[in-house]
Amino acid sequence: MFRPSPSRRSRTVSLLSSSLFLSLLFAPTPAALPLHLPAHGRGRGLPPDLARLLRQRPGSWDLPELPGFGGPLEPDGAVAREQQVCAELLGAERCWFGVNGASGLLQAALLALAPPGSRVLLPRNLHRSLLHACVLGQLQPVLFSLPFDPISGLWRPPTPEGLGRALAGALAGGPLAAVALVAPTYHGFGADLAGLTAVVHRAGLPLLVDQAHGNGEALAAGADLVVVSCQKSGGGLAQSAALLAQGRRWDVEAVQRSLLWLQTSSPSALLLASAASSLRHGRSAAGLAQRARAVEVARRLRRRCRDLNLPLLANDDPLRLVVLTAALGIGGLDADVWLLERGVLAELPDPGTLTFCLGVAPPRGVVRRLPRALAALARCRGGEPLPPFSAPPLPQLGEPELPVGQAWRAPAERVPLAAAAGRVAAEPLCPYPPGIPLVIPGERIDPARAQWLQGQERLWPGQIADTVRVVAS
Repeated sequence: MFRPSPSRRSRTVSLLSSSLFLSLLFAPTPAALPLHLPAHGRGRGLPPDLARLLRQRPGSWDLPELPGFGGPLEPDGAVAREQQVCAELLGAERCWFGVNGASGLLQAALLALAPPGSRVLLPRNLHRSLLHACVLGQLQPVLFSLPFDPISGLWRPPTPEGLGRALAGALAGGPLAAVALVAPTYHGFGADLAGLTAVVHRAGLPLLVDQAHGNGEALAAGADLVVVSCQKSGGGLAQSAALLAQGRRWDVEAVQRSLLWLQTSSPSALLLASAASSLRHGRSAAGLAQRARAVEVARRLRRRCRDLNLPLLANDDPLRLVVLTAALGIGGLDADVWLLERGVLAELPDPGTLTFCLGVAPPRGVVRRLPRALAALARCRGGEPLPPFSAPPLPQLGEPELPVGQAWRAPAERVPLAAAAGRVAAEPLCPYPPGIPLVIPGERIDPARAQWLQGQERLWPGQIADTVRVVAS
């Protein structure tokens, strides 16, 4: 029997892996029902000019910052003009395109608002990119808790009253440099953005809103810096995003300096074109008509699900369908595996829910096929509703005992979750997706939290290890 040499074997494995990777990219299963991001739906919803660009000879659009083309930080050129056009379309004063996703722009925005050593007020459902910004900028996060829904196991957006209490408590411990919020959430839960913005501005602070899953509506509510993802709510390609700014609570030089630090010096012309095209198209008559058609499909899909007594969570994004699998007696992660084996690809499994992204061009047949698959899931795997989920035993307001960066870099040891009580976390505990940390570096894990984390290990099989990395004593 032929046995390849180690080098040949490595090459064989590499070729097999590459073949599998390429098959996933270029030959999706025809019978699959993709209900995940990017929102362009494997090209069905791409803006027409972006689709034309991608049909050109491969690589012809892979350009450097040529004279006349420019880049996000250049004052002149095509990119600068497109950024200004998109700012006006979205009601912002300034717009910068990003090619490192919403994550990179969130980091740049927070670093622009907060000098090293300052404190920033962040929600517990922060995306990990903001936590990384705290490490990069030597910032001290002050974390505030959010309303928790025991039926679904999901956090809900803050209310203005709740944010006001958190802000007052945080300011009692010292000055703050900025406040950040996530609205809407991954699951499409909206918030009273005008009320939340007013609370922050009354305290004399700037507000950064993570609207990776929104459309920039925080600008109309008065937010200072807003980050949007062109691939999550529009027809753009992955990693294309935009930072929008208005008002006088931020400094343009600080923003551009942070972007210089964190964005590549060779931005992809294709991703810059994606940002411009998706933002323009989303505000055009054709783009608005496209979204209206998608919303109508979503309306019919929800009606069909209700006819079959399939439990849905109410949310504020018509193109995000959140199925309450807990009411069917099924964990969201188990439901995801069962559906995936049958060609239904969801976006986000949670212990009590499963979220589907319909995108700007929902797949053909989704109104018929998805409810039928969910009904089959309920018949085959359903049972008594799952018991209510326990809220994390977190303080309403908390700061890590050690600076995040110091704890993350410190000598550490790995201990069982059962033995983690009293120890300081040396890394985030972060089920993915969507990358929301349950514990951040520098936080002390009290006994109640250690016990709760053991329960989360059961609810997130394979995504939370039975050990945790803690700062060495």
